[in-house]
Amino acid sequence: MSVETYLSYVVMPIICLAMVIVLMRLLKGPEIADRVIALDLLITIGVGFIAVFSIITNTSNFLDVSMILALIAFLSTVAFAYYLYKSNKND
Repeated sequence: MSVETYLSYVVMPIICLAMVIVLMRLLKGPEIADRVIALDLLITIGVGFIAVFSIITNTSNFLDVSMILALIAFLSTVAFAYYLYKSNKND
């Protein structure tokens, strides 16, 4: 079994299942913090999905997209942490 076959038939369905589970948490999350963490995890899983897809198709063009997506996820997490810090400071 080649690496591309293994990635296509084993890893990709697991990543897609993880996306569905995290999407359910994003929609159902009782608090805003749960939803932000689920969104951050969904973006991280998306970066993994893009990386695996890039390996399967043997192109490196998609890795730039995943890098930018990871940077956006990091900045959004920092912005949310700053928002929580400011909201707790005002209370």
